[in-house]
Amino acid sequence: MKNFIMKRTILKLVAAGCLSLGFSLGAASEHVVVVVWDGMRPDFVSPVFTPNLYSLATNGVFFKNHHALFISSTEVNGTGIATGCHPEHSGIIANLDYRPHLGWLAANPTEGVDNIRRADLLTQGKYLRVPTLAETLQQAGIPTYTAGTKPVVFLHDRANKREGAAAQSVLVYAGNVLPRSATNIVFKGTEDSYFPSNSIPNRNRDQWTTKALAKGLWRQGVPKYSLLWLSEPDASQHANAPGSPNALAAIEHNDQQLGELLKILQEKKVADKTDIIITADHGFSTIGRQVDVLEALKRNKFRAFRRFDDPEKGDILVVGLGGAMSFYVFEHDDAVTKRLVSFLQTTDFTGVIFTRNPMPGTFPLSAVHLNPPDVEPDVVISFRWWPDRNEHGAPGLFASDGGKGAGSHGSLSPFDMRPNLVACGPSFKRGVISELPTGNIDITPTVLHLLGVQPPHTLDGRVWHEALVNSDKPAPTPQSKKIEASAENGIFRWRQYLSITQVGNAVYFDEGNSQLEWR
Repeated sequence: MKNFIMKRTILKLVAAGCLSLGFSLGAASEHVVVVVWDGMRPDFVSPVFTPNLYSLATNGVFFKNHHALFISSTEVNGTGIATGCHPEHSGIIANLDYRPHLGWLAANPTEGVDNIRRADLLTQGKYLRVPTLAETLQQAGIPTYTAGTKPVVFLHDRANKREGAAAQSVLVYAGNVLPRSATNIVFKGTEDSYFPSNSIPNRNRDQWTTKALAKGLWRQGVPKYSLLWLSEPDASQHANAPGSPNALAAIEHNDQQLGELLKILQEKKVADKTDIIITADHGFSTIGRQVDVLEALKRNKFRAFRRFDDPEKGDILVVGLGGAMSFYVFEHDDAVTKRLVSFLQTTDFTGVIFTRNPMPGTFPLSAVHLNPPDVEPDVVISFRWWPDRNEHGAPGLFASDGGKGAGSHGSLSPFDMRPNLVACGPSFKRGVISELPTGNIDITPTVLHLLGVQPPHTLDGRVWHEALVNSDKPAPTPQSKKIEASAENGIFRWRQYLSITQVGNAVYFDEGNSQLEWR
């Protein structure tokens, strides 16, 4: 009886909480707002630091088993959020990649404006190989507003020639405005202030971007679709690690910006018709061990470089990606690649190895959908991780080709592969903790479904029918599997695994790691 009364009381509080936030039970949704807290882990959602997010999580749907795409980095997942596709179909495999037609000597940032414009010029606008959510909505006659502290949002709505609904759409990225004709309305929202300098925590820039959207662009009315991308807690966790005082302060400030959004939606009398999705591109880990991979390769007689100097066959370009690393063997020299893989399989810092061509003890790049036809690393690794806690009590450490003690991401650690996801609004159920696996690739199909727009092609993600009020579809059954590979090199035996979950046609990667032992 006591448990029954407690459950009934909780349900009453849940309903009251939803109504206090302005969400009416059973109302039709007319707007969708997606908010990205870059690098936010679900274990930092709490009423202490994130009262607004915690209220949405308890009054809406808290997705307990959300997944990033691998590589668990910003540009890969920013593109996955924008397209509903794995890198295999979107074409973006990392924050940095080597495309000789764009840069002969080194890897380039995949979100760089110059890089994107040149690639679009060479591919007739196909730098991203599929349309984005913003582009699809604009094609359907729906204007969109996209605002991001970080330049990753440039990938969401990059067209510089705009017609129809696209002409009414606005992109704000790292203080820049596209089209420039919208600059005045953006600056009215920011009280005519310019984009601030970077700081840790990055409060000023995130607040500026929030104002640019909510007090600037929304001054003209809230469109059917808006996206806000904040740089925190990613910036502070990179500088000081997850759980650090700066990282917690950054999370608290993010929550204040969320509260400002909710307040303005209420003031504009659209809160009861707005679905809000708060997610993250990836999780985060602490760098528990620093390794110099380049130096290790040189000690073993590889011709390895972080930047080429007019490369010759067999030279290796080493590209650090935080919790991952890619290797480009010039002219795809097979003998050098095999020797490289054998070396990696004798190290205590390598976690999981993926290769362009089949090799013993590895998985193909296609196993994680990291194989678009026009970007071809020969080898990609996830660094080895372990579940120990850092000095601030946050679990999740890995080896990295970077600074010890600070934080990073990119690996197949569950701490990197599990970002936060919360949804609340008239379309979503109330007070639900969803155990079903979800992923960043699901955001585009779900938003299109909420707004009644058909996707222009088959997407890799799925709609969260199990979380929607008016869906009569039965909850899908997830299918899990674990693939393994092994190899023997000299006195060592190498073993690696990758855990995968599939829901319908959507594929999510849970974790992967390795074990090195004596033969």
